[in-house]
Amino acid sequence: MIQAKVEIFPLAQVFRISRGARTQAEVVTVIYEKDGIIGRGECVPYARYDETLESVTKQIEDLPDNIDKETLQETLPPGAARNAVDCALWDFECKKLDQRIWETANIQKPEKNITAYTLSLDEPENMFKQAEKNSNRPLLKIKLGTPNDMPRLEAVRKGAPSAEIIVDANEGWDAEVYSQLAPKLVKLGVKLVEQPLPADKDDDLIGLPRPLPIAQNATFVDLDGPLLLAQDRQHGLLYDESWVHPPVKDLWG
Repeated sequence: MIQAKVEIFPLAQVFRISRGARTQAEVVTVIYEKDGIIGRGECVPYARYDETLESVTKQIEDLPDNIDKETLQETLPPGAARNAVDCALWDFECKKLDQRIWETANIQKPEKNITAYTLSLDEPENMFKQAEKNSNRPLLKIKLGTPNDMPRLEAVRKGAPSAEIIVDANEGWDAEVYSQLAPKLVKLGVKLVEQPLPADKDDDLIGLPRPLPIAQNATFVDLDGPLLLAQDRQHGLLYDESWVHPPVKDLWG
């Protein structure tokens, strides 16, 4: 049996990106139960991809009770609903076999990793304060994507002079803006740019100079979502300063 329910997690503070702001995370939680064994998954629907809590919940509830991981890939398109159900099915299989996810999937056991910590888009003086407060973290992710981004980035670099920085423009630039900013980003020590252009403008990147990596196949880990919550769910991921540890069995997998 598959069930879907909506859960609300308040954020510790307002979180802003180039496309808007939010004060809470609205999550669809999936429960797959069979023979007394329960698997769980979750997802965050994104309006950017025409997803809503209602549409994702309906996609999940319309699935047959005998759905499996292979059939799921053919039944649902890529997106929040398929991701959440897939996670629940993997968790169910792990619980059924009494294995951890890396054993079930036959992959290398994960170790703890340094995760980026995201600074919300704000006025330069406020981003300076955010950066200074988190200057002990080795990797900061900066939300940008506005016509006036350099003062923000310069403020962050001033507030956290030793941290590595990656930038997420959330599709807020165009090719011309990126070309103008790229050399300045390199000068300020930026290691990576994520989502610089709108999704339907990826081809505009063809032929542009790339003095720093744009997103794909990067070596950085960005798993700081729970750190932005006012309170996480029970058995949440363990964070040890800037390190994130693999999930415990009570949480998932």
